[in-house]
Amino acid sequence: MPSNQAVAALAALTLLGACASTPPAPLRATAQLEPTKGSKTIGEVTFEQDGDKVRVLANVQGLKPGKAHGFHIHEAGDCSSGDGMSAKGHFNPEGRMHGYPGSGHAGDLPALLADAHGHAKLDVVTTGISIGSGPDDIVGRGLIVHADPDDYKTQPTGNSGARIACGVIRLE
Repeated sequence: MPSNQAVAALAALTLLGACASTPPAPLRATAQLEPTKGSKTIGEVTFEQDGDKVRVLANVQGLKPGKAHGFHIHEAGDCSSGDGMSAKGHFNPEGRMHGYPGSGHAGDLPALLADAHGHAKLDVVTTGISIGSGPDDIVGRGLIVHADPDDYKTQPTGNSGARIACGVIRLE
C-alpha cells in the first residue's frame, strides 16, 4: 500500500500534467456601448486575440433600420463628452490613410448593417490591432458607432456622421 506522501506526490504530478496540457485562454477585451446624447443605440462588443489576428463580435441595437453604420476604434477611451467627441479621432498608430478594414488604419472596422428592427451583429477577424501589448493595443481605446455609413475614402474619418454610441475597450 502506498504511503500518504506517495499518493500526494502522484496527485500533484497529475495536476501539473493537466495544467501543462491546457492551452492558455485567449486574451479578451470587451466594450459596453452606451448611447450618446439623443441616441438610443446600445450594445456589447468582444475582442478575442488569436495569434496575430483579433476576432470582433458585436451585438448592437437601436440603429437606423436597414442602414449601414460606421464602426471605428478611436484614440481615447473617453466617452464623457456626451457626443462621443472626447474619444478623439480614429486609432491610427501607423499613420495610415483611412480605408476599408484591413487596408486602412487600425481603427477601421467593417460597417454595422442593421436589420429591419435596427439590430446588427458582426463577427469578423481582423489584423492590425492587438489586445494587451504593443503599439496597436486597443485596450483603453474608445469604440464608436456612427449614424451614417462609412464611405471608406473621405480622410481621415470616412464621412460617417455623428457618433451615436460610445464605449471603452477593457481587458477582461
